[in-house]
Amino acid sequence: MKAFKYLSPTTVEEAIAFHSRHSETAKYIGGGTDVIVKVKEGWMEPDYLISLKKIGDMSELHKNDATGELSIGAMVTHATLEKSLMIRNEYPIIHDAVSNIGSLQVRNVGTIGGNLINAVPSADGAIPLIALDGMALLHGPDGERSVEVKDLFIAPYKTILKPREILKKITIPPQAPHTGSAYIKFGRRAAMELPLIGIGVLLTLDDDLQTCPRARICLGVAAPTPMRAFDAENFLVGKKIDENILIEAGKIAADESKVRDSVRGKAWHRKEMILVHVRRMGLKCLNMIKDNN
Repeated sequence: MKAFKYLSPTTVEEAIAFHSRHSETAKYIGGGTDVIVKVKEGWMEPDYLISLKKIGDMSELHKNDATGELSIGAMVTHATLEKSLMIRNEYPIIHDAVSNIGSLQVRNVGTIGGNLINAVPSADGAIPLIALDGMALLHGPDGERSVEVKDLFIAPYKTILKPREILKKITIPPQAPHTGSAYIKFGRRAAMELPLIGIGVLLTLDDDLQTCPRARICLGVAAPTPMRAFDAENFLVGKKIDENILIEAGKIAADESKVRDSVRGKAWHRKEMILVHVRRMGLKCLNMIKDNN
């Protein structure tokens, strides 16, 4: 492994200044679960690693009680999200996803920001944040800008981040009443496995607890980047949701997907899992809503 210098800025501005000074020879590092592996295996050979660990506000998890907005710092670990009662109770789709990432050791150090920026099609952390209409705050040499989490990804391992930009935090808007959300990672085994498919569903119902004004169906490992099944979502909006409607939405989502054959699984099998689990996650959302009313 090539030797490198380790820098520890305490502000985003200082981190960007370090990167500007050392240009292409520098790399930001969060929890290090991806970067260190790449350095050890020679896929990446930085002269400088710029740690984001000491930038305090990037590790904050906070819900604004006045506005209902949730703020997740990019350096918040998967374990922090997994253990948070607020996340478990109010954002179950996030809890479902992060509790299935890697091992306990990985979750203790791996960060939600790193999971997004690594931009793999199988990133569990991306699906719930897309379903919740999350916004990513990016900070670079030219200042800050916000983009929807769903628009972060260009291709496998590639995001829209400009040189020296940092993902600072993700914000989630207040959730409407009568909303349920759920995520499932389907793989060949339960632990330490990349998903064959990842499926997140979010449903909001009107006061009649039947009609759906808002739906999100988000898929991982179904395209080169995490995707929303817009046709399936639009099919659900305005309808009274029951199992048969969810089965049809699953068929539409499966047809929308861009799944392919790989050494880990066949496209037809992934399509079948989308069909099955859109229904199951949708029913789980309905049960959540009814249990809370």
